[in-house]
Amino acid sequence: MMKWDYEATILGEPASKANSRRIVQVGGSPRVIKSKKALSYARSFAAQCPLKSSLLDEDGSTVLVVLDIYYSSRRPDLDESLILDLLQERAYKNDRSVKARITRWHLDRDNPRSVVRILKLPADYGEPF
Repeated sequence: MMKWDYEATILGEPASKANSRRIVQVGGSPRVIKSKKALSYARSFAAQCPLKSSLLDEDGSTVLVVLDIYYSSRRPDLDESLILDLLQERAYKNDRSVKARITRWHLDRDNPRSVVRILKLPADYGEPF
């Protein structure tokens, strides 16, 4: 069995980053902000997601992220971008350190969730592993 450098299960269905923006007026100027669903998910994510004591890219490392996203219906498109953003300062310093990812779509009507697993890649990660 693989030894992951970081693991977490986050309950709830993530918002799609592509569809999670709305335009509002601030001081007479239009602004683009996160949707209510995205803001709610971000708060829930922060409350559930453990902080890694030593962030993975503090030493210049690169990471592999494996995400299994369980949706409550067949409607949502697979979109891990909000989750990758929310993992910043929790598992890694910046999502630019993510050099490889595997994202899988699942259906679980009763228990939507995201299972996050992260592995620090070896220096020669370009080679098959």
